[in-house]
Amino acid sequence: MIEWIKTNLPHVYKIGLTGENGWLAATYTTFYMTFWAFIIGGSLGLLTGLFLVLTAPGGVLENKTVFHILDKVTSVFRAVPFIILLAVIVPVTKLLVNTSLGPTAAIVPLSVATFAFFTRQVQVVLAEVDRGVIEAAQASGATTFDVIRVYLGESLPDLIRVSTVTLISLVGETAMAGAIGAGGLGNVAISYGHGRSHHDVIWVATLLILLIIVMIQLVGDLLTRKISHR
Repeated sequence: MIEWIKTNLPHVYKIGLTGENGWLAATYTTFYMTFWAFIIGGSLGLLTGLFLVLTAPGGVLENKTVFHILDKVTSVFRAVPFIILLAVIVPVTKLLVNTSLGPTAAIVPLSVATFAFFTRQVQVVLAEVDRGVIEAAQASGATTFDVIRVYLGESLPDLIRVSTVTLISLVGETAMAGAIGAGGLGNVAISYGHGRSHHDVIWVATLLILLIIVMIQLVGDLLTRKISHR
């Protein structure tokens, strides 16, 4: 196997499996950026999407001012292409992590992009919850916290589904961030592959990214089916 790789994928072999710039390190960096950006951006997106539904006209906590502020902020960040967001948010990134380069710095714009994307996904999912179920909970004396639990419980399978979509989108964005120095498989594909015309490196990096996406999709589908059939 090693001899076959040496012969047919010479530049892939030259990068090596281990080491600071090896394939394992690049894959780990991609997972690292994806995980933390989803934890941070996803948490903010879930909260914002929830408050958009609660404060919307006719919502449990109807508040037009709060709703419009959250809606406009989300729309602005959602409208900015990610490659431009990477550049625009550099001052904020430097303020938060003291650098604009590397995987940790990339987590800042990745989190912002995830926040905006996931907020809209959550808003749509929660808005589709049967209004009768919410009204029944309120009629039985449920508190605001209880109503939130009803929203999340009723929409859990769909929340997992949109989380899967968000994670897949995020993996693609980590590759884009890698192209400007964030590291990861995107950086390998651009710097070591495209930049040096090493097509075997491009193909292997792309294959690894696709494998990560397939894994996320399979796990997401499995969890969705399991919860939906409870």
